[in-house]
Amino acid sequence: MLMGEQSNETKVESTQWCPKCGASLENAGTAPELDPGAATCEVCGRPVVPLQTNYSPEPSAVPPVEPTVPPRRRNPLALVVVALVAAGMLYFGFHTARRSGTDHPLGVGYGTPAPDFTLETLDGKSVSLSSLRGKAVVVNFWATWCGPCKIETPWLVELQNQYGAQGLQIVGVAMDDSGKDEIARFAKDMGMNYPVVLGKEAVGDAYGGVPALPESFFIGRDGKIVDKIMGLEGRSEIEDAIKKALNTQAGSPATVSALIGPR
Repeated sequence: MLMGEQSNETKVESTQWCPKCGASLENAGTAPELDPGAATCEVCGRPVVPLQTNYSPEPSAVPPVEPTVPPRRRNPLALVVVALVAAGMLYFGFHTARRSGTDHPLGVGYGTPAPDFTLETLDGKSVSLSSLRGKAVVVNFWATWCGPCKIETPWLVELQNQYGAQGLQIVGVAMDDSGKDEIARFAKDMGMNYPVVLGKEAVGDAYGGVPALPESFFIGRDGKIVDKIMGLEGRSEIEDAIKKALNTQAGSPATVSALIGPR
């Protein structure tokens, strides 16, 4: 056998003995290639099966087969429902916009008369915007559940103290469904030093629907709107708008003639 070649014959381990004659099989012969599993005893010629080992090669790892997931089928009924909901939302929004435009033909832009109103205060009295003619008025729409309103209210309290002697009057219009007691408790906790009235939907509609809170309208001494802030702005922006209202001159009644009273 040449060096480097492997033999096809099976050798018997040296510790095995011939079962017939008892001779050691350490130097026993080998079986021919046609029967590699059998060896022969040199003494008696008996075929001997070589010892078996306990080693067995581990089976090669087979990668797991991922299960095939069939594609999901969309429910056609669900698609129809989604389409109907979207169409309904568009229809509702379109008609709401048309209704808003019809209800408020005068608008509430800069330089326009502020819509008048009469609303009840927390102590049962009535406050009307027209009764404040000659003052710079801030109509502040807010709610007890409004987080930004809690940030803005202390600024309004400070500004009322700072500019009240110059003719500033802030009016807080509560636009939520909370009861009077809860609104009064909120006003007390926040230290509101200006009238707080119970808002009505008609008043909000007259001022453009009040789409966001807080929202403030700054009205000059002549009853016309000079500025508007929607949402939470800084204290300096509010103060600048108040100065605009204070710098106006009182004139003839300019508020919208239709009075919005209790309904």
